[in-house]
Amino acid sequence: MDVKLPNLGEGADSGVVVNLFVKEGDVIALGQAILELENEKAVASIPSTAAGAVSAIFVKPGDRVSVGQKMISVNAGAQPAAHQAASRQAAPAQQAKAQAKPASREPQAEAAPAAEAPPEEAGFLNAAPAAAPSVRRVARELGIDLRRIRGSESGGRIVMGDLRDYIQRLIAQASRPAAGKAAAPRPEPVDFAQWGPVVRRPLSPLRQVIARRMAESWLAVPRVTQFDEADFTRLNGLRKKHAAAGRGSGVKLTLTPLVIKAVVETLKKHPAFNSSLDEAANEIVTREYFHIGVAVDTEQGLMAPVIRDADKKSLPDLAAELESLAQKARDRKIAAEEMRGGTFTISNQGAIGSGHFTPIVNTPEAAILGLGRGALKPVVRDGKIEARLMTPLALSYDHRVIDGAAAARFMVDLVNALENFPEEAL
Repeated sequence: MDVKLPNLGEGADSGVVVNLFVKEGDVIALGQAILELENEKAVASIPSTAAGAVSAIFVKPGDRVSVGQKMISVNAGAQPAAHQAASRQAAPAQQAKAQAKPASREPQAEAAPAAEAPPEEAGFLNAAPAAAPSVRRVARELGIDLRRIRGSESGGRIVMGDLRDYIQRLIAQASRPAAGKAAAPRPEPVDFAQWGPVVRRPLSPLRQVIARRMAESWLAVPRVTQFDEADFTRLNGLRKKHAAAGRGSGVKLTLTPLVIKAVVETLKKHPAFNSSLDEAANEIVTREYFHIGVAVDTEQGLMAPVIRDADKKSLPDLAAELESLAQKARDRKIAAEEMRGGTFTISNQGAIGSGHFTPIVNTPEAAILGLGRGALKPVVRDGKIEARLMTPLALSYDHRVIDGAAAARFMVDLVNALENFPEEAL
């Protein structure tokens, strides 16, 4: 019996094998993790849809695997319990971790055989919106993300008519003249080696995702960046004063959790910055929850894990969760779901040493805050010149949703929240 790569959800059709957890002769159980696959910005385990002895392996680390492609073959014969236990004990620690926390999957239809789930029903990596297998299959073949379609049936279930209407809207949009602009020609490949030695390396799947999303944001979002600076002297003093309490619990208290708190309080006063533009419905969707993304610099590229319900968490909890998510991102152990659903993003380059910069809006969010390196500057306070720790701020926002005056008011309130951070919040 062949085990094939199942539907990955969200229109994704392939991934790169990172690790193999099985070898020929291993006896595996239904749902046991057999490999890790890098897709989008996450690495997720892929469970087996069959049980038995592995008779052949068709992929290796580094291979790109497409949906429906054979990964392994399994001889679904007798499976001695002792053999299964020995196989599981011999599996690497990484496999055990994957088994302890398997990737989410949709419930299988009752008519499906117990040993093998149909690929259309096995949304192992990312749960797709409610839709029939036939609808998901057509959407996958056409490269359409079902999350962009509003279902007309009960519970938001998407039917073929919804998919057809969405395709017709796409065709209508594509047929409109592009404001007098001709499509950009595909660039011709350049032989850089004619001028000297070069080294070529393929874009990693993560870098491809970053490149695509940044280009989409740059082309789709008319952005403006509002600049200011905030006096972090008191805020940094509070951080140092309460750092010992954090060290006692093993948590490092940095400035970022304090900034998150100040941002959330400001978002409550300016809900437009916690919203998104739904172009399909011509609506502005204001989120009443506060899920804050925090940009993390990794060797593979920039990731933005999301801290959910940041308004309901204490500073120690924020610091601990931020530290955990950042480490998971650097180790490429973060789940795709942990980087979705953000309402506002913070990018802090201060630790690197950067000053002013213009962050790109992390669509579909409406705004992003960039923080640069704090520096001591002479500042006039009460008629006296003092050395104060001034930190540059850059607020980029979607001008379709937010006007300049609103951005200025947001920045004024944010600076006030940072400079007058309540000590009791610590």
